[in-house]
Amino acid sequence: MIKLYDGGVYLVNGTEVVPEAEAAKVESLTGKAADKETAKTGTIAYNILKAHNQADTMENLRIKFDAMASHDITFVGIVQTAKASGMEKFPLPYVLTNCHNTLCAVGGTINEDDHMFGLSAAKKYGGIYVPPHIAVIHQYMREMHAGCGRMILGSDSHTRYGALGTMAIGEGGGELVKQLLEDTYDVAYPGVIAIYLDGKPQPFVGPQDIALAIIGAVFKNGYVKNKVMEFIGPGVASMDTDYRNGVDVMTTETTCLSSIWRTDDDTKEFLRIHGREEDYKKLEPADVAYYDGCVYVDLSTVKPMIALPFHPSNTYEIDYLKENLEDLLHGVEEEAVKIAGGRAQYTLTDKIIDGQLHVQQGVIGGCAGGNYSNVVEAAHALRGKSCGYGEFSLSVYPSSQPVNLEVTKNGAVADLMAAGAIIRSAFCGPCFGAGDTPSNNGLSIRHTTRNFPNREGSKPGNAQMSAVALMDARSIAATAANGGVLTSAEELDCWGNIPEYHFDSSVYEHRVYNGYTKATGEDLVYGPNIKDWPEMSPLADNILLKVCSKIMDPVTTTDELIPSGETSSYRSNPLGLAEFTLSRRDPDYVGRSKVVDRLEKARVAGSDVLAEAPELVAIFDTIKTIPGQEDLDIPATEIGSMVYAVKPGDGSAREQAASCQRVIGGLANITKEYATKRYRSNVMNWGMLPFQMDAEPEAFDVGDYIYVPGIRKVLDDNALENIKAYVIKDGKTEELDLYITPMTENEREIVKAGCLINFNRNRKN
Repeated sequence: MIKLYDGGVYLVNGTEVVPEAEAAKVESLTGKAADKETAKTGTIAYNILKAHNQADTMENLRIKFDAMASHDITFVGIVQTAKASGMEKFPLPYVLTNCHNTLCAVGGTINEDDHMFGLSAAKKYGGIYVPPHIAVIHQYMREMHAGCGRMILGSDSHTRYGALGTMAIGEGGGELVKQLLEDTYDVAYPGVIAIYLDGKPQPFVGPQDIALAIIGAVFKNGYVKNKVMEFIGPGVASMDTDYRNGVDVMTTETTCLSSIWRTDDDTKEFLRIHGREEDYKKLEPADVAYYDGCVYVDLSTVKPMIALPFHPSNTYEIDYLKENLEDLLHGVEEEAVKIAGGRAQYTLTDKIIDGQLHVQQGVIGGCAGGNYSNVVEAAHALRGKSCGYGEFSLSVYPSSQPVNLEVTKNGAVADLMAAGAIIRSAFCGPCFGAGDTPSNNGLSIRHTTRNFPNREGSKPGNAQMSAVALMDARSIAATAANGGVLTSAEELDCWGNIPEYHFDSSVYEHRVYNGYTKATGEDLVYGPNIKDWPEMSPLADNILLKVCSKIMDPVTTTDELIPSGETSSYRSNPLGLAEFTLSRRDPDYVGRSKVVDRLEKARVAGSDVLAEAPELVAIFDTIKTIPGQEDLDIPATEIGSMVYAVKPGDGSAREQAASCQRVIGGLANITKEYATKRYRSNVMNWGMLPFQMDAEPEAFDVGDYIYVPGIRKVLDDNALENIKAYVIKDGKTEELDLYITPMTENEREIVKAGCLINFNRNRKN
């Protein structure tokens, strides 16, 4: 059972949940009347945030982190941006892992060139470099850096180490650049939601089952959006820390800001095993703590779960799915039709044979599935069994070399290999389409983090489509033991009895470059694909936006804004990567935006844009009919492209979802709301305006223009609540009411400067 409370709650003595409406009960339990403001300071989250806050108050936080982490899709751009902004050394431990572009399989030398750039950056600036195949980013941070009371920032959305007492946040690269320049992460104090765990999971229920049950309950209603999930209650003790890590990393899929768990002796033991017992301290709420909401989870009632395509919140109990196969799978097929847009076909009901769902692939790996206990439990299920010699295949990716060493020593790897499973290295590829892409029209079941459309690597534009359903390693292994017939872990009786884990740090001692505080200043190593960021112009007094894409889907993921998979090889080449922007969602977007970009470059160069684009003569003549715009200064009007999306930015933290729009002319997004804070931050850090509007976007279509007068003054005056804009169409104007939710002073200055790089250069000068 999962229950969401209406309104806030008090937690008394760590066990008693008292709804705010029944606050009088607090006095009967404690002898003191409830004091909401004092109780707000009693959460674990409040005290960690307070310890890292550089501001004078807790209303608007200015956070400095204890450590940071990036992988090889993001670290080149971050270092390049910080270097252009005047960085001389890494001022805090900064871990550069190589777990995304690991295979070096596409684009010749460009992936390994990025790795060599990362090593040279670690040497030059004093960083920590984890070579390819050694560890996935989050497992390394769990093993070597997360500790109780700390805060860690990562340029990957699944930066979550709450089960180790660390508040970790995944953000776009711009926010890491700010930390490298010894600036702060600025955010309004977030709400804190209690995740009250009670009971104990059934032996056949794994961390992914718990996570999916919670995601299914809170994602669609936004219950924890941009808030901190604080895991409390007696049920925490029923799970060991490795298991908790598997639940915690999936909190990203709820769209929360961060997570934190109460700590106990098992947390201490995890840190001791990893040689860091001194990083433990007990974290728990005060005797009376106030939360802005509460999710009650009876762990004993959670059953093996599945998240059907195309989102982690599309959750069902596996038993329920099997009882309703035709209806539920047909619903996915209907969604696939919308996603494919006539470019590809995807079917699931044809995979029902004799009333059973047959899947084509299984994957257990990454920061969610590759944990020690998950791999061991999969081996339990497959010991003496066979994956079969049909179309079904199983790949297992232990999350780090130390984990791989241990499961090799204790025989789990032998059991898996004997059953026909393939053992891979530490690699995140299956999670984002750079490894184990299924066959066309295939269904893959995965203990990874996401199952967004085409994230597994298929390309509808090439008539390819496959899909992923998320499941726990236990049920995936049970399915493998059944030859690919979907099977719940509840049908097997082999769970538990996990051997004690022994952490062997030798692989890190022998292969990881640890240069923190040892900056050498030597030159960076550049491959031919690594390019500097192109120049971006500052915001002009007025802006003219051309609508270059209009996406009416309920949610637009970052994978749709900039596809993952093999495009990751171009992450160090801003203009090269930008060619893929919206390629799987709106293939004509790039061409439209580049036309607009040429006009803006002509304006900046002092050319006559009306001569460059005669269609603008009528547009500007119409603008001049707007009261107050009769004397419009055309050269003072910036021209840029605009994307409308209902709710963009669900998913990855990677900044390229915004920067790719910007480098080919993007100047604004207009939305109903932003799916995540991190995507909105990326938009602003790359100099684009994060407009919102309440009305339906019926007044404009792709190809139309939107004029926003005096936008620079709007930002100067911080007058964001009511921004007048005008659709220019067929010689007429139609007024639009836009607004921007609160921006910090620095965010306004960054947008005015044209991007974070310009802002930092301006400050330096």
